[in-house]
Amino acid sequence: MANYNSVTEEIVEQIKKAISGKVYVGEEINVDFFHDEMPIYGEGRPELVVDVKSTEEVAKVVKICNDNLIPVVPRGAGTGLTGAGVAINSGVMLNMQTMNKILEYDEENMVVKVQPGVLLNDLAQDCLSKGYMYPPDPGEKFATLGGNVSTNAGGMRAVKYGTTRNYVRGMEVVLPNGEITYFGACVSKTSTGYSLKDLMIGSEGTLGIITELTLKIIPAPKETISLIVPYEKLDDCISTIPKLFKAYLNPQAIEFMEKEIVNLSELYIGKSTFPKTIEGIDIGAYLLITFDGENEDDLNDIIEQAAEVLLDAGAIDVLVADTPSKIKDAWAARSSFLEAIEAQTKLLDECDVVVPINKIAAYIKYVNEKGKDFDFEVKSFGHAGDGNLHIYACSNEMEKEEFLRQVEIFMNDIYKKAYEFGGQISGEHGIGFGKKRFLNIFEGDVNTELMRGIKKAFDPNLILNPDKVI
Repeated sequence: MANYNSVTEEIVEQIKKAISGKVYVGEEINVDFFHDEMPIYGEGRPELVVDVKSTEEVAKVVKICNDNLIPVVPRGAGTGLTGAGVAINSGVMLNMQTMNKILEYDEENMVVKVQPGVLLNDLAQDCLSKGYMYPPDPGEKFATLGGNVSTNAGGMRAVKYGTTRNYVRGMEVVLPNGEITYFGACVSKTSTGYSLKDLMIGSEGTLGIITELTLKIIPAPKETISLIVPYEKLDDCISTIPKLFKAYLNPQAIEFMEKEIVNLSELYIGKSTFPKTIEGIDIGAYLLITFDGENEDDLNDIIEQAAEVLLDAGAIDVLVADTPSKIKDAWAARSSFLEAIEAQTKLLDECDVVVPINKIAAYIKYVNEKGKDFDFEVKSFGHAGDGNLHIYACSNEMEKEEFLRQVEIFMNDIYKKAYEFGGQISGEHGIGFGKKRFLNIFEGDVNTELMRGIKKAFDPNLILNPDKVI
């Protein structure tokens, strides 16, 4: 780790002269900038927060910091869950939320150009107003697009449409020495050397700072229907997933959830949508499935086929949400899972492990059994269609130090099991500050050293979001 310098009054003045936005120092800095949505992974107080408004301003600030060996952390909306957007080593934080313009649509090439501070929700709504869809659909709709790209955010529609990576055509980037460059192009395929664009995607602000994005869009599907599918047993619920794929039904999203997390979420939002008992049978778990298509008749055919598969696989019933309000209600509880857990839990840790879909049932069974060995509660839900599982350790009773000690043992164990099943540490949240020790353990020295070499090639002075990922 480099020995970094502090921000002096002279450097503050240099930065103020270099930009048109505000510069915040000391007590002027909002405490929200000290952490992300998972403070347990680390907090840090930046010496300076800068509202940047253009690529050129970002480049000027970064060059000043590189010349003076001062850490720089690019920061979006702060909705991350790994401590990636936190100034662990102090230094300068760039507030990218002030670069928040949707720049232009290129309808012939089906792309849109945006600044990195545009919120996912704002682009999604703007696209729909024009008859388009931006398919990536992470649970946090008010994250920035720059943050989504920096973590390769996935979300609920990834099972059909892929993750954020699949929709990035190109990007303007400021390198750690202040140089401005462009990775990618407005084309659908390329074999032009190493894919520098793809190195940037998922790099969590450690290789360069994204200042503009060219993103692929598609025509919005004309019809959407969701199914709420209750099961008596979690094993039957999760074991259904491969059968849906074998039937070539191509769902837009498949989520699984245990009854406890549904109850918690519905209590939080004040509305109940999921049935708790059906014909005297207590419901233990649910699938929430969405299909989209060009017309209602086609979707009705798909729903009939899906219902047959689901009921044969042990579903108690298949409940259809076929109007916008019913679909909204069906997804409201799922979309509020994290907020519900946070609101009702004092101590919280999580992982977003990913395993092959045919291993989900066995993996969740293992996690739930292993969780009985500890003093915290384990709550699980996830993207059943792509094997990305969200597992939370929650406690309102334990002392923090003991909670952290037990969670370390638990996480190490379930990550090890994920790798035994052919999985990996993170499906969409990234590594950040909180999970880098696990990355080294389970990816191994060879892969870690390759990543470290890439970091040094981009950032020889190690100023850009240091002490994250590796």
